Amino acid sequence: MDYIGIRHPDHFHGLPVHTAAVSVPLPAADAVAWRLQCDYGEETDFAALWQQFLDTVDTARVRALLIGPWWREGYTPFAPVRDLLVAHADRFPALRGLFLADVVGEECEVSWLPMCDITPVLEALPLLEEFTVRGCGAEDLRLRPLRHTALKSLRFESGGLPGELVRAVAASELPALERLDLWFGSSWYGGDATVQDVAPVLSGSAFPRLRHLGLQNSETQDEIAAAVASAPVVAQLETLALSMGTLSDTGGEALLNGQPLSHLSTLDLRHHYLTEPVLDRIRTACAPALVEGGEAEEDYGDPDDEPERYVAVSE
Repeated sequence: MDYIGIRHPDHFHGLPVHTAAVSVPLPAADAVAWRLQCDYGEETDFAALWQQFLDTVDTARVRALLIGPWWREGYTPFAPVRDLLVAHADRFPALRGLFLADVVGEECEVSWLPMCDITPVLEALPLLEEFTVRGCGAEDLRLRPLRHTALKSLRFESGGLPGELVRAVAASELPALERLDLWFGSSWYGGDATVQDVAPVLSGSAFPRLRHLGLQNSETQDEIAAAVASAPVVAQLETLALSMGTLSDTGGEALLNGQPLSHLSTLDLRHHYLTEPVLDRIRTACAPALVEGGEAEEDYGDPDDEPERYVAVSE
């Protein structure tokens, strides 16, 4: 099975990722996606690293930016980093891709990432086209409903996605949005988002240009599958991801009894709890669409009790 979960991207917004350094010569400012990070224990804090980046790179040509670990030793809130981005937004007129908290488990568990209200970033960058946010926490990660006319791709990678944030996404005016990925996560880590929170998205009325939808990493993946099976938005999609969660034969049967999915190019069901016969039936029913499945995850717990199933990303 392909790896599912938290990782550092090799490319972002169509550009190879380059970790910023003072080394000479630097790549052309518009040839790479710049990744800024503080190495553990180093003396330079993020504010100094940020200023160094502004002083050594032609930020007017920077097209994509990733923010890695922003702390030197102990984890610190993200709000000061957000404020730097907002304060210097005018230095990045060409910025079209932004990844907040490109951090993997070896650096910090996703449930520990201390995020904040990220609305000001989108408000300060009205030409941004791709926005990815990693982190979770019912009280820390926040978004207010907003209008953004340029955003084409919005992705939240979380081990516990707040329902308030999901409702804010669904209530936002994003007329250019083509791709939406939401990792619901676990209730143990503040994930209280429900399928009802994405009802405007499923209706097809929220984002008329949407071509990819990912409702993933959920403890209620069967319920999500049942809602998707009759959701009007599916007719306009090219790809659909219901992966990383606890999808079982209950959700699989709902998909089989729902609307046709054969118009899709890809249906992503990886990290699932489907039996092989049901997965085979889904593959047959969805042909010629590619159904990505792989082997089923293992149920834990006493065989005589309710199975214990886990999402791919939580802690």
